[in-house]
Parts: sequence; C-alpha cells; structure tokens
Amino acid sequence: MEIHKTDTPSRELLLLADESEASVADYIGRGTCYATYDDRRIVGQYVLIHTRPFTAEVVNIAVAPDRQRQGIATALLAHAVDTARRAGFRLLEIGTGDCGLGQIALYERCGFVRCGIDEDYFRKHYPAPIFENGLECRHMVRLRMELR
Repeated sequence: MEIHKTDTPSRELLLLADESEASVADYIGRGTCYATYDDRRIVGQYVLIHTRPFTAEVVNIAVAPDRQRQGIATALLAHAVDTARRAGFRLLEIGTGDCGLGQIALYERCGFVRCGIDEDYFRKHYPAPIFENGLECRHMVRLRMELR
C-alpha cells in the first residue's frame, strides 16, 4: 500500500474522524496530511502535527467505511510512526473518545500505550454531544509511543 503526502485531503474523511468543522479547520492548516488511494479516491488518511518539542501527534486518522477492517488504518499508523521517527520526533501521541473501544484497541495493537485522560474534552470543545456505540463520548483517551 502506497501512502503519499497530499495537499488535498478528503474533507469527508476528516469529518468522519472528527465531527467538528472548527477542530478540523484548526489543525488542517498546521498539519501534514498523508493519504492512500484506490484508483483516484482517497480511502484512508491521517494528519500529523508538531505539538511540542520532539513530539508529534496524529490528530485525525480515517478510513472510508467501505474499506475499513482491511489493514488500512494499521498501515497508516505504521507510516505515521516511521514518518515521525525519520523527522526526529521522540514521542508520537494520539487521542480518541472514551467510547471508541475499537480505536483504542487498534492503537494499542500498534504499540501505543495509554498515558492519560482529558476529562470532559468533548463537552468542553464540541458544540453538541458526540455519541459512539450508543454512549456519549465525554473524555479523550490519550495514548503515546516512544520513538527511540
């Protein structure tokens, strides 16, 4: 699977992973987006930003619904790890809603470890409640990976 930097990410996929237009607008301009394609259609992408000294974060990762569970997200995360490592970062972070059990499991399978909770993150920063798996997402689960 080939993954390339893109200046034209799929807005639809960005909003699939993050329902807040304001949030996406905040980080898309300061991040770098990488995508994988099926023919000319983006089927998976992620956005990587530099957050603190020696630290990068995957702030958005999404796979088209019809292409999920085919290893695309795993390949995107492996690419993000390699990209961050080659850029000299020492820590890679990622966060997801506390109801995103599938996402948390994926990140842990890829080598990320839980490192904290941003309490009431979604209630504080999103205009409307977000529901996943029939539950309101309130907190952001933070995970990280040491890149040394």
